[in-house]
Amino acid sequence: MKDTFKHQGMRQQLVETLINKGIKDKGVLKAIGKIPRHLFMDSGFIDHAYQDKAFPIAADQTISQPYTVAFQSELLQIEPGHKVLEIGTGSGYQTAVLLELGARVYSIERQQELFKKTSKFLPKIGYRAKSLIFGDGYKGMPVEAPFQSIIVTAGAPFVPNPLLSQLAIGGRLVIPVGDDVQVMTLFIRKGPKDFEKHEFGDFRFVPMLEDKN
Repeated sequence: MKDTFKHQGMRQQLVETLINKGIKDKGVLKAIGKIPRHLFMDSGFIDHAYQDKAFPIAADQTISQPYTVAFQSELLQIEPGHKVLEIGTGSGYQTAVLLELGARVYSIERQQELFKKTSKFLPKIGYRAKSLIFGDGYKGMPVEAPFQSIIVTAGAPFVPNPLLSQLAIGGRLVIPVGDDVQVMTLFIRKGPKDFEKHEFGDFRFVPMLEDKN
């Protein structure tokens, strides 16, 4: 679990890459410059950890491309103390970014193998979510709603209504919507039944899994 000067230098290069790609949020850039992404990956991929690419992790999932993590995080406009629901804990890298931004994070993972691994791993490197559960992201976390922000880190074929309903007034839902290619979509809740929708171009995510039980 080492984080060396070399890793720190590589992270700063990654931050420069993200700035060049248009990421402006200083909090997001600082988080990416601080979090040891190489620890979230298998040791064989260490050399790739600070390239702006997605990489495979356990259970046929991926750790998202840093640009995608930064882009989604920037869209959320998180402020310290915000209550954030994350659908798809995955490796925990996005979770760590949300925690660095000062969010109170509630996260759901659908893959048992990843859930077990990540829920043990995150506290080991000093990242503690408020709640990390194994469950169906399509249902959200009604017992903890409402949330100021909801982030979905897998491709959703449609926008799950429970997620919209669990958003606070003024809250923001960032979700990649589509089948093979997803359109990054932002919903801002303006009132009980009123949502403003913005679209931000094409991205590729692993598919969001429904609970088949």
